[in-house]
Amino acid sequence: MSIISKEHKTPSLRKEDIKKEWFLIDAKGKTLGRLATEVARRLRGKHKPTFTPNQDCGDGIIVINAAEVNVTGNKRQDKIYYHHSRYPGGMKETTFDVMIQKNPTKVIMEAVTGMLPKNRLGSAMLTHCRVFAGEKHNLESQKPTKLEI
Repeated sequence: MSIISKEHKTPSLRKEDIKKEWFLIDAKGKTLGRLATEVARRLRGKHKPTFTPNQDCGDGIIVINAAEVNVTGNKRQDKIYYHHSRYPGGMKETTFDVMIQKNPTKVIMEAVTGMLPKNRLGSAMLTHCRVFAGEKHNLESQKPTKLEI
């Protein structure tokens, strides 16, 4: 029978112990899925050795140049975003091409939202993700570190 020492216990963070940083990601020329995967991973905190599944221990992410994100294959014409008004016959369809012109920030937010938990914790994590269509952002006071993907 082996006894586990205190040094080998899995750390479980409390809200007071969590240290958050902010990162800046340039989406220009990046593939949508690969970008969203990394953003979701950082928001969730899985890149940290102190990852705790029931705490919001991830970092803040600022994504710029969302209008210049790429997709592979025929997804520009074939990828469809659905929205329902909750009225009978209220289903709306929008292709990726139309969505990237109309609201480029929503494209990245939809991709990242699908990769986060579907509960209150996932919603709290999503508040730390800010997406901007162009080069400029208003979060200089967070002192974000540039992150290459």
